[in-house]
Formats: sequence, C-alpha cells, structure tokens
Amino acid sequence: MKNIAAFFDIDGTIYREGLITEVFKKLVNYELIDGSKWYNEVRPAFQDWDKRIGDYDNYLQKMVDIYTEETKDIQQYHIAYVAKRVIEQKGDRVYTFSREQIKWHKENGNKVIAVSGSPYELVKEMAAKYDLDDCRGTIYQCGEDGKYTGEVIPMWDSVSKRKAILELVEQYNIDLSQSYAYGDTAGDFTMLKMVGHPFAINPTRELITKIKEDEELREKVTIIVERKDVTYKLNIDNLTSCAS
Repeated sequence: MKNIAAFFDIDGTIYREGLITEVFKKLVNYELIDGSKWYNEVRPAFQDWDKRIGDYDNYLQKMVDIYTEETKDIQQYHIAYVAKRVIEQKGDRVYTFSREQIKWHKENGNKVIAVSGSPYELVKEMAAKYDLDDCRGTIYQCGEDGKYTGEVIPMWDSVSKRKAILELVEQYNIDLSQSYAYGDTAGDFTMLKMVGHPFAINPTRELITKIKEDEELREKVTIIVERKDVTYKLNIDNLTSCAS
C-alpha cells in the first residue's frame, strides 16, 4: 500500500517570514559576518518588497547571494548553533492554517516532509520542532576543514524541488495523486503541480500568474490567505484583479 505525503515549503508557508533573514541578522549580531552588506544591499530590496513596490523573489535572491558570500570560510558548527537558536526563539511564528494542517496530516498517518530553500541546518531544526518525518533544504557545502566553501546545492527552485520529491516518492513509496503540497512562491510551482491536492499559501503575484496560466493546476489548487486571526479559502478566479 502506498503512502500519502504532505510536502511543505517553510519560508512564507509554515513560517510567517524568511528564516534565512533571521539567521543573517543573528550572524551580524554575533559579529560572525559584516553587517554592512545587509544594510547596503539586502535591506533596500527588503524595504522595496515591504512597501509592495518590489518583488519578494528578488529580495530573497539578494539575501541568498549575500548569505552565500558572507558565510564562506565560516565553520559549519557556528551556523548549526545559530540555526538552533533561531528556531528556539522564532520557531513558533507560524501560520495557524499551516500548523493545523501539519497536525491533521500527522493524525491521519501521512508522511509530513519539509522541502525548503532555507539552509539545511535551519530546515532540520524546524522539522525537528514540528516532528516532521523528513526534510530537504539548500546545502551550503563544507570543505574537509569544516568551513563553508561558497558552493551551494539549491532547493529553492522548481527543478530542485521536483527532483527532491521524486527521490522522496521512491524512498517512502508515495502516491502523488493522493498527496498534498503547500507553497507560496514560484519556486513551489512544480511541487504544487505534482500532487493531487495543492495549496498556495499567501501566494506571491508570480505564483498566482503561473497558476492562472496552467489549466491543470488552476483546476485543483486551493488558495489560502491568512490575515491576522482569519483564514480565507479562495478560488484562483477570485484573485484575477490582484494578479493582473
């Protein structure tokens, strides 16, 4: 008998913001990296997005690029410690809907798996906190000396997430047609399309556009928008004016 799985993105889907941002800030506070690039390069992109005049994906990519550059030559155990502290302090800042869905899937015996573009050290800690069955995240590679090399195996794009899910299907004997996926950005598009029950959580404009252009996904996707203490379940056609 095949298993049913629930694949969850983390940033913007479970966690209400971006975990990598929290790690970056803490690394600056611990004086492990120079904070000037956050203020000079990342912060303007964040401010544009926060004012809704910039694109979230552009802000996230800028963050990833600077994170990769700045963590080069840092010992892996430093990042592991910071990741643990971030989840201890910030791990409860999740969407109510996503938290309840994780609980529901676990009660129904589904395999609950995080597939996230965040650094693996963070994803691992978040998966442990919510007792998930497995996880995949972006791997920032280390050399024999335990220091980050600047080489990255990404998990933030559709191609990488598709590959990861296919590997998980083989590992856990998963029936994708009966499985669930939860995501919020264009990087989650393929993951959503692969399953029978896709959920777009507070989706970005780019993801909405991609869903609208894909007839198959458009027919089966559920749009979830959570604001304050209210969760709205919407049809993609309700968002026409927002994504035009």
